[in-house]
Amino acid sequence: MTHTQTHSKSRQQAEIAFGHTQAQFFARDHAVEELDALVQAREAKTLRLREARLAKEAQEIAAATEALISRRLRKS
Repeated sequence: MTHTQTHSKSRQQAEIAFGHTQAQFFARDHAVEELDALVQAREAKTLRLREARLAKEAQEIAAATEALISRRLRKS
């Protein structure tokens, strides 16, 4: 009977140790998923801001070109 109890305690300790290892693994996996989500959100925001900046720059260039053309036409 002593051998069975020792085996049972040993088994319980092994199960607990495995549970801790599993918990650490899943916690690390969850942290990596959170970081990936943050990186993707940052990249999406950067892309939106870049597109907005390029659109604004294109609009400013078009307005400056139009102003230059209208000035030249008035001089002619």
